[in-house]
Amino acid sequence: MDEIVVRHAQDRDLDAITALYNHFVEETAVTFDIGSFAVEARRPWFEQFKTSGPHQLFVAEIAGRLAGYAGTMSHRKKAAYATTVETTIYVDPAFPRAGAGRALYERLFEAMASEDVHSVLAGTTLPNPASVAFHMALGFTVIGTFHAVGRKFGRFHDVLWLEKHLP
Repeated sequence: MDEIVVRHAQDRDLDAITALYNHFVEETAVTFDIGSFAVEARRPWFEQFKTSGPHQLFVAEIAGRLAGYAGTMSHRKKAAYATTVETTIYVDPAFPRAGAGRALYERLFEAMASEDVHSVLAGTTLPNPASVAFHMALGFTVIGTFHAVGRKFGRFHDVLWLEKHLP
């Protein structure tokens, strides 16, 4: 098995990150974006991430190829929410069960441990038993379901929310 290399995302990764995200936009309901993005249209999203602080983005590479990415973003803009972040994680379907998702989240949580972050939230479109099991295996607990909150591909989808508290 090839080694998984996890590192902070760099500008040179934006093309591959955008291509991976567009796959999920076009083929799945795991994101509620309904149209694919040009690389430059994703730049403002990409630029919110730093190499320190509560909003970081990591990429995983296997055999020199982007296998996935994970990051943390603001949950809400109000100051009282500053210690709560929301995660984003996408793993290339070409690397099923290769460990990239786990490696990304482990590195992300390691980075968050030295930041002023208390709560990590994750939303997953249902049904997605693999995502739910993945998050729960990494210490998340279910906090509730928002029912029929996103419409994509002609139907409404529920979103399950999970949380993890950091020490």
